[in-house]
Amino acid sequence: MSQYVGAIDQGTTGTRFMVFDHGGSVAANAYERHEQFYPEPGWVEHDATEIWENTREVTIRALSEAGIGADELAAVGVTNQRETTLLWDRETGEPVHNAVVWQDRRTTDRVERLEREGKAGWIRERTGLEPDAYFSATKLEWLLDNADPIKLRRSRPEDVRDRAEAGELAFGTVDSWLIYNLTGEHVTDVTNASRTMLYDIREGTWDRELLEEFRVPEPVLPEVRPSSDEATYGSTDPDGFLGAAVPVAGALGDQQAALFGQTCFDAGDAKNTYGTGSFVLMNTGTEAVESDHGLLTTVAFQRSGEPLQYALEGSIFVTGAAIEWLSDVGLIDEPAETERLARSVDGTDGVYVVPAFTGLGAPHWDQRARGTIVGMTRGTRREHVVRATLEAIGFQTRDVAEAMVADAGLELTDLKVDGGAVKNSFLCQLQADIVGAEIVRPEVDETTALGAAYAAGLAVGFWESVEELRANWRVDRSFTPEDTGSMDRKYERWDEAVERASGWAREA
Repeated sequence: MSQYVGAIDQGTTGTRFMVFDHGGSVAANAYERHEQFYPEPGWVEHDATEIWENTREVTIRALSEAGIGADELAAVGVTNQRETTLLWDRETGEPVHNAVVWQDRRTTDRVERLEREGKAGWIRERTGLEPDAYFSATKLEWLLDNADPIKLRRSRPEDVRDRAEAGELAFGTVDSWLIYNLTGEHVTDVTNASRTMLYDIREGTWDRELLEEFRVPEPVLPEVRPSSDEATYGSTDPDGFLGAAVPVAGALGDQQAALFGQTCFDAGDAKNTYGTGSFVLMNTGTEAVESDHGLLTTVAFQRSGEPLQYALEGSIFVTGAAIEWLSDVGLIDEPAETERLARSVDGTDGVYVVPAFTGLGAPHWDQRARGTIVGMTRGTRREHVVRATLEAIGFQTRDVAEAMVADAGLELTDLKVDGGAVKNSFLCQLQADIVGAEIVRPEVDETTALGAAYAAGLAVGFWESVEELRANWRVDRSFTPEDTGSMDRKYERWDEAVERASGWAREA
């Protein structure tokens, strides 16, 4: 009898495979980083083949180290970095170009043209998204125009679009790429489809007018399926690397997976995931709430036979990546050091860090903003810059939280948090003080993988109901606001710092 559910968590910096038992406890865990490529300023790419090879490697390693056989898995779920865009050859299975990562800004000019042409409102109405280079549509358009034809067998440069029209090429976000390699099927789920800027979130279909706008041939698109799918997306090859036929039955974009893993199943439930960026999502039930304050309306999840569930989302592009930057420039040796350094000073000595390395997301949506440090004096030390970087994470979250409360008309009394950065208790307390709400940290902080496992396990009956999942969720620690007055005063100048960063990356 199957005793476990597996989850592939494919993120911006690495790939993890985790196994969970019926109580939601971790039974196996393995992780592998992959290389980041920066071909030009503002461009970010990944090697899709490396991602798939790492996925196989961590899956085998996690199962082996835990002594668990693949035949003991009831199902596997997939969660992934969203918006990252791939194009591959259906016959050979080879990517025709590196994956264009969600952080990539190469299509900024294209998005600005959409705005000048007055199409932003139309796109928001259909997709719930703010037109931005962040999303997949302009990335796919770029790939169709620029993918390297050398990698396409029998192909001339002008054949790339022809082959896409003929259905010989496949487009997908990372979930589709992994599911294709696991099962041979070309599918995506509703949450990932909703991040492409090609999907009508109210109708639940690919939008023909948007496909025409971005010149995307329909044959290149994956089939859209529920996030937790009783019919399953297919099974692994029993003669393949796992040596067993395991159903792949669930998929969610990483932020929706964290919402699911945090058991935010009801309208008003909210969570914040701290990864490369931070993403605050509030469940709004079956109503797709339109934002008047710079937030996104997105699909939260869908279970088989049930209507789409929606969420408001505040997308913050750089939080954990700001901690990595501190390490890259030699201000810290490792991320855990930030807590000690931040506690060693009483404040930032007037320093503000705006980590707009890839522009600013919600609620500002400034593609040309860039990272800025203001307020430095001769007395500024690395401790001040480190603390200011942690405060910036909190200030960006407050920007989003205030917009969310205004849009949804719901009071934010507590916020469930997860991701690697929440191990930093100083950051969690700082976040409580800045936002003015209780911050709740769960025992299992890898809730992105847990959400994918829950979606797959529900689909195959490993868990019978969401009530079982709620019973699994346990609090590690809560942080209540202690110093809101001081942080309110500091927050008042945050907008001034953001203004200094805005619009910096102009054309020469």
